[in-house]
Amino acid sequence: MRRLYTLILYLALPLVFARLTWRSLRAPAYRQRWGERLGRGPALPGRPLWIHAVSVGEVQAAEPIVRALLERHPELPVLITTTTPTGCERVRLLFGDRVRHRYLPYDLPGAVARFLDAVQPRLGLVMETEIWPNLFAATAARGIPVILANARLSARSARGYRRLAGLTRDTLRCLAGIAAQSQADADRFRALGASPDVLQVLGNTKFDVGFPASLREQAEGLRAAWGRDRPVWVAGSTHEGEEEEILAAHRRLLQRHPDALLVLVPRHPERFDSVAERLQGGGWQVARRSAQAPVTRDTQVHLGDTMGELPLLYAAGDLAFVGGTLVPVGGHNPLEPAALGRPVLFGPHRFNSAEISRLLLEAGAAFEVQDADSLAERLRVLFSDVTERNAVGERGAEVVAANRGARDRLLAWVEGLLGRA
Repeated sequence: MRRLYTLILYLALPLVFARLTWRSLRAPAYRQRWGERLGRGPALPGRPLWIHAVSVGEVQAAEPIVRALLERHPELPVLITTTTPTGCERVRLLFGDRVRHRYLPYDLPGAVARFLDAVQPRLGLVMETEIWPNLFAATAARGIPVILANARLSARSARGYRRLAGLTRDTLRCLAGIAAQSQADADRFRALGASPDVLQVLGNTKFDVGFPASLREQAEGLRAAWGRDRPVWVAGSTHEGEEEEILAAHRRLLQRHPDALLVLVPRHPERFDSVAERLQGGGWQVARRSAQAPVTRDTQVHLGDTMGELPLLYAAGDLAFVGGTLVPVGGHNPLEPAALGRPVLFGPHRFNSAEISRLLLEAGAAFEVQDADSLAERLRVLFSDVTERNAVGERGAEVVAANRGARDRLLAWVEGLLGRA
């Protein structure tokens, strides 16, 4: 089965590079460093600890464990691989030159072999649900332990993997460990053939999110510049098809609060310019953050078209809408605004963060909306009662605090394996 999988990948390779070329028309970074995607690159010294985080969300999940490893083991070189340029940029913003970065090679035997020959990792952490048959088979053959860390597996994804039951089982059996986020995730991995001996339920490292000590001070200054006495809400990580609903809700909010400010942060940088053009074409009073345009009392939308500033923007706002949830993308991380004490709103499409969303909803720290009308109504309610809004935010912070600890549990497992590597 793995041979057939590999053959299909080889046949698809021209289409893969054609897609990279197409994406590079809007995001030039996609046409860079193609050799790394085929496993080519200089040798790295010191047998690094290797962490794979496909894109921005997974890099955020890896941040607590990476920071702890850099602090506890400063002598240990760390390599982080991503698949997307936005993930690469997030690695650079978070860690600078304290870690190395490469793109993960495509899951072809030759590319994987070249990558492992050059890197020679002593141990690998693959964040969340990235299952690569050739890569995992090659690491197992070389005796390189790999942990599927912060592992989640929705019922929908499990059904997909079940269609390739033999390949999935053999691939999972190559792993040295699976650190599941929840018991439900562990049960699904076990049903797909993962060995019970390597399965542990450690929780979600995203709950261990931390912020620089200066963040709140910076947020206070930013909010003062925007205006402390005006309603401000942040729509973060939005996608095509969501902005229309968000802007319709904001237009209704402006009827009640003419000085209300929406901070709109599209998920993908290649969409920044097109969203700005759409806003200006729609007659909105817009200030682009990248242009350092002043936010005045007349500004209706502040476009957050910079990288790495979403936590700061959440902290400066009164409440947050988390994108990727009004369209069937699966949603992004609602824990950042919750940890900052901000009420959280999201749509119905949350399969990427189902357990986190459930905890926030049950605690009364988040609200589900369906469309522009229900979003506008929830905004009206929250902005009409500051005491209740603050209470909702406090409940979110309590949920985050109560579920911390996955980072330390995972770190203990990693250090145990490092001692034997």
